[in-house]
Amino acid sequence: MTRGDATAIRASRAAAPVPAAARALFDQARGCLAEAMAAADPCRRYAAAHLAALRCAAAVLAVRAQPADRSSRRLRSAWVLLSRVAPELGEWAAFFAAGAGKRAAAEAGLVHAVSQREADDLIRAVQTFLGLCLAAAGPGGRAAIARAAIARAG
Repeated sequence: MTRGDATAIRASRAAAPVPAAARALFDQARGCLAEAMAAADPCRRYAAAHLAALRCAAAVLAVRAQPADRSSRRLRSAWVLLSRVAPELGEWAAFFAAGAGKRAAAEAGLVHAVSQREADDLIRAVQTFLGLCLAAAGPGGRAAIARAAIARAG
């Protein structure tokens, strides 16, 4: 493969539309985020927001991940995989991975597992993360950001 071929392949990947599966995951993430914002209970808010972040990560993986070879069938966390396929999101992956235990406690109904402030902070973090993941998904993701902004303004 010549250098020109490699450049052409990168250019075609950059222009490729976001796959339908990734778009569906981004839609699910938005739904989870809306659920988090509407919920009164901090545990429900936190759990739904964390799930939204996980859907965002899954969407980026749907766009960027390469098929695994048969020798590496070991299960890995979506956060670990995200750090590998989108290193620019590595700090975010670590942040959300650290909150997985708190999400599990919130889902289990442990009333004091999450404060209102923690839930609100997580919602704001996920809003930022969603935008970053849409951008990381490529041109189709950036177009989705623009459409969402127009829809919010209208």
